[in-house]
Amino acid sequence: QVQLVESGGGLVQAGGSLRLSCAASGGTFSISSMAWFRQGPGKEREFVARISWGSRITNYSDSGKGRYTISRDNARNTVQLQMNSLKHKDSADYYCAASKTVVTGWTMTRANAYDYWGQGTQVTVSS
Repeated sequence: QVQLVESGGGLVQAGGSLRLSCAASGGTFSISSMAWFRQGPGKEREFVARISWGSRITNYSDSGKGRYTISRDNARNTVQLQMNSLKHKDSADYYCAASKTVVTGWTMTRANAYDYWGQGTQVTVSS
C-alpha cells in the first residue's frame, strides 16, 4: 500500500513561488505515474501536472504550462511541484496522486485514474 504525504503549502503573494513536495512510501515499486491535482472551494478536482515514475516524462495542464514544473527525486522517493508566477486563482488544496497503471492521453487528467492520494496541502495566493 502506497502512502503519500504532501508538504510545502502556505500563503504567498501573487507573483510569488511555492514548492510542494510529495513523499511516497510503502510499495513505491508499484507506481507507474504520479500527479498533482488541485481543488478550489466548490470546484471539482482539477489536473495540474503528471510525471512518469520511470521515464520522467511530464505533462501539464494548460494553466500550469510555463509556470509549473513537476520533478522527481529518485533517492528520496519524492515528487515536487515548483509553482512560479502564482495567481490568486491558483489558490486551492493541492493533492498528490499515484497510479499503478500507465495513464496516457486524456486519462491522465482524470482523478479516477489514480489509485492513491495524499491528504492535501493548502495553497493560498493573496492578490
